[in-house]
Amino acid sequence: MIQTLFGSLNEPEKKSLFNRMKEAVTRTRDSLGERIESVIALTREVDEAALEDLEMSLLASDLGVTTTTEIIDALRERAKRRQIRDGAELKELLKEHIKSILDEQQRPVRAVSSPPEVIMMVGVNGTGKTTTTGKLAAYYRAQGKSVLLCAADTFRAAAIEQLEVWGQRSGVEIIKTRQGGDPSAALFDALQAAKARNNDVLIVDTAGRLHTKNSLMAELDKMRRTTQRIIPDAPHEVLLVMDATTGQNGLQQARLFTESAGVTGIVLTKLDGTAKGGIVVAIARELNLPVRFVGVGEKIEDLLPFDSAAFADSLLGA
Repeated sequence: MIQTLFGSLNEPEKKSLFNRMKEAVTRTRDSLGERIESVIALTREVDEAALEDLEMSLLASDLGVTTTTEIIDALRERAKRRQIRDGAELKELLKEHIKSILDEQQRPVRAVSSPPEVIMMVGVNGTGKTTTTGKLAAYYRAQGKSVLLCAADTFRAAAIEQLEVWGQRSGVEIIKTRQGGDPSAALFDALQAAKARNNDVLIVDTAGRLHTKNSLMAELDKMRRTTQRIIPDAPHEVLLVMDATTGQNGLQQARLFTESAGVTGIVLTKLDGTAKGGIVVAIARELNLPVRFVGVGEKIEDLLPFDSAAFADSLLGA
């Protein structure tokens, strides 16, 4: 059975996850798959020319130089020992390497000694952070958990109203303050409310932009300290929301948040909108972080728990 972040899936759910992941990476698979199939079709013996063609294909799908080099070097060593029979085996080995890189970064979510579990959502504006926060609330609700939302993005116009709409869609209450108010004050109120109501999960939408990067990171640090005053072992997760369509350009932003905000995992949005889905692998490898969820559409249920086997199979064909 596929092991996800929140447990195991039965066979119908496993099939559904695979099918939905397959749809999400269609554009990448069509692009990457076509290139790889052309390599395989011309490859009776896996030689240096075939590996160079494969390397170009992986780079074009945004796996990045570091990750691509690591994979090609490993395949080159096997080819030198004549341990790759043909193009079909090359494809299977590639799939194994991709899954291995993703699995290497997976780690369990920190145990919660007593509720609520506190999840902070961070990331720059435009990545779909507030939308993802609402979808995540619906995901937990579907798991039978009681959820509270905190609108702590008080800087961006309409962010609070946007989260309210998502709260209504998912049937989740929201704690808020006025636009321009102190986000840490809203967070303090939400933490107190979540404890008093014995909520299972509190999800906090934070600001994606302030006047300078330094002030944004200082604000996030203040919110972490506020959280720890009320719940000492929180936040239990800090999820960085990234836009898959930005590809390698998003990695530098991600590094800034990772260094300053204590990020524990990635949510990759708009995976269905890019032909460069290899960025999933590059993110995991270069940021040394697990991908927790992927956004695959506009609907409230279009947030999937990430599964490395389903992703690798969907990307390269089961």
